[in-house]
Amino acid sequence: MTETATAASPAIPAIPAIIDNRREQSALRRFYAVNGRAVNAFIAFVCVWLFFASQNWMLFLNPGYYGSYLFSIPPSIIMVTALVFVITAGEIDLSFPAVIGAGGGVFMWLMIWGLPVIPAALITLLIGALLGLCIGAIVVYGKISSLVATLGLSFFIVGIVNFLAQGRNLELREAVGTWGNEFFVGKWNLAGLQVPNHFVLSLIWVALMFVLFRYHRFGIRVQMVGDNPNSARQMGINVERIRVGVFVLSSVAAALCGVILVQSANMVWFPLSGKAYLLPVLAAIFVGGTPVWGGVGTIVGAFFGALTIGLIPSGAVGAGFAGYWTEFIFGIVIIATMVAHRFSGGRVS
Repeated sequence: MTETATAASPAIPAIPAIIDNRREQSALRRFYAVNGRAVNAFIAFVCVWLFFASQNWMLFLNPGYYGSYLFSIPPSIIMVTALVFVITAGEIDLSFPAVIGAGGGVFMWLMIWGLPVIPAALITLLIGALLGLCIGAIVVYGKISSLVATLGLSFFIVGIVNFLAQGRNLELREAVGTWGNEFFVGKWNLAGLQVPNHFVLSLIWVALMFVLFRYHRFGIRVQMVGDNPNSARQMGINVERIRVGVFVLSSVAAALCGVILVQSANMVWFPLSGKAYLLPVLAAIFVGGTPVWGGVGTIVGAFFGALTIGLIPSGAVGAGFAGYWTEFIFGIVIIATMVAHRFSGGRVS
């Protein structure tokens, strides 16, 4: 009996190790349960980068490629992270491409009238907020589907912009290289990598959106309204005000994108400059893990979703694929990430 007990006793110290292993697994599962959608979006970005890089390592290890990539991606990052609030609230905003174009036009007209870059940009953001207030009021207080209302308003805004511009582009080459212009689109050389200022600004924007969504009462109320508006109303939340607020935020982001696009194009404004962002931005939202049913959203996931969708066109060409492969790769990435998100149902930030 004593010999048997002695032989069995070495197995006893293994029990704490098993318990620790279970705790570690449990911690990982809890982390994924809370951050699963953002993790999925990050994995999608890494997988897409690895796939393209494996086809052309020389290009994808060249800092020059990423300088161009970082120069073009900020408007998508800004727009996608702002639209997380709209989708989480249970709404949809299809008017943002028109607001991008209108914002760029307002900015250019203010510059032509003699305002410096920074004051013109601030006034443009204010006008964007007022435009978003009008859009939100039409949707919420007019009791119109946001899909239908913002689609119609998109055509309406584009029509007004084209009417005022008479279909012509605006240029102001004298503003290129000014202090305000350098503030927005100047570049920093970091070990051979050209990092544009507006990419840094987009990172600051993402940080602000993350705090606003996760820790500020506005973001928390957006999630509550999207999850169950009736319950939110019974808790004393002004549901209508929150719904209008997400459209204001979306339009401010669109106006900022318009300001950036004008300056990244060497102070040239195109009336339809925002039109190309509609489908990529919507794709980035869903790749990033914000579903259409409301109440659930992720700012971090949206950030990686924007990086992924922005990487595909240039990455596919750089990897040697013909242009017509781009749409196919878009489809594969979207479907794969949506399947992965199916296993991540919790609200995340």
